[in-house]
Amino acid sequence: MPDSCLFCRIVRKEIPAKIVAETEDCLAFRDINPQAPVHVLVIPREHVASMSAVKDPALVGKLTRLASELAQREGVAESGYRLVFNTNADAGQTVFHLHLHLLGGRHFAWPPG
Repeated sequence: MPDSCLFCRIVRKEIPAKIVAETEDCLAFRDINPQAPVHVLVIPREHVASMSAVKDPALVGKLTRLASELAQREGVAESGYRLVFNTNADAGQTVFHLHLHLLGGRHFAWPPG
């Protein structure tokens, strides 16, 4: 894990976060700047810079599976939720450690952005 990566430091528990779930491969925590009543980030424990750098497609499945379970737990599965991967700067990725946004608890417009 890169020493300076913010999310790697959260995985190592060097930086506090409101962790809501942990698995062998993933960690989920509340976003510090929530864009919806439910805004959880789901990240791999292993450092992967972005979706473009994913080598094992099973990793994406593990992230989305945990996000789906959290949507149930957070009470937004039935009403609806959004899962978002921002990939690289033009898409709005600001922390270059792969992360999935779980957003719910309000109505979302389409198209986003």
